[in-house]
Amino acid sequence: MSETISLLAERTDEPSAVAPPRPFVRRPRDCTYAEGDWEVLSRFWFPIARVKDLADKPVRSVLLDVNLVVYRTTQGISVARDLCPHRGVPLSMGWVENDELVCPYHGLRFANDGRCVRIPAQPNVVPSDRFRATTLPATERYGLVWTCLDPDNAQGGIPDFPEWDDAHFQAILCPPVAMEASPGRQVEGFIDVAHFAWIHHEAFADRESPVVPVYQTKSTDYGFRSTYISGISNFPKALQHLEPEGFVWRRVFDVHPPYTAFLTVDFPEGGVLRIMNIATPVSARRTTLYVPLVRNFDMTGSVDDVYAFNAQIFAEDQAIVEAQSPEDLPLELDDEAHFAADRSSVAYRKALRELGLTG
Repeated sequence: MSETISLLAERTDEPSAVAPPRPFVRRPRDCTYAEGDWEVLSRFWFPIARVKDLADKPVRSVLLDVNLVVYRTTQGISVARDLCPHRGVPLSMGWVENDELVCPYHGLRFANDGRCVRIPAQPNVVPSDRFRATTLPATERYGLVWTCLDPDNAQGGIPDFPEWDDAHFQAILCPPVAMEASPGRQVEGFIDVAHFAWIHHEAFADRESPVVPVYQTKSTDYGFRSTYISGISNFPKALQHLEPEGFVWRRVFDVHPPYTAFLTVDFPEGGVLRIMNIATPVSARRTTLYVPLVRNFDMTGSVDDVYAFNAQIFAEDQAIVEAQSPEDLPLELDDEAHFAADRSSVAYRKALRELGLTG
């Protein structure tokens, strides 16, 4: 027995050069994605936490069925698989001490680059690369922490949102929303203009005005753009008396497949509201919705009112997308019926197919 223990201690001292290359993340066990879909999506950047939610404790997140831990040190924000390489305990159950992530099971300590720097049970041993935690890139953008599971083959990058740092705009990050729905269904609902009158009639629209004027959709280098002009107000019902008589509302949707879309709304007197809708794929049928937005009007108004209005709209949409069947967004155009106002939805489904996705 003593010889075995001695041998294990010596093996931890192997030079890291002999360890095989470690991939960032492979397709997870019990993956909810169809064959090939996970591999496509793993190449994209997604937000997994709000920066403001990172304090002195690690935060658990899930992206594409992969459990992740997000934590802050004096060196910045780090992201890693939520898995201690020693005995598979979630590192999010641990804590940060002296800029090191500590596993709660045996106290192994990890540096920001994933290196295990100390094994308390064998303090004189230099841990080998076998004990390295799997780290991922972490980038702060728009008040969110973004990562990519396959950064060596990253595709598309993080969409630009220049107004977020523009002093002429107020930047607001709404609380995230957890949805039991596929991200594709959520994004398609966000860009669907025909549902305004029926789902958002209490928030801003009117069931007596359901007609959707013909609108244009065109391809872009990032995906596609739809420009929708109508008389449907974007003011909350309680503020619609502020709308000038005969004002025409212009809404522009910029869609960045797979799961990001912007909505820019032109308000009276040069006002602009721009909303970034990001459906982070927790799994094939679970989504965390992140919504950074900016406005150049009413910049001293209540942020709580913004939260409340958007929460009302999110809840109205959530009730629908969680009830849709099939749960996955059908990408074969013959699988569901379409009418003329669905041109954005059709363009979106085609764009997802062009990425190589099946649902």
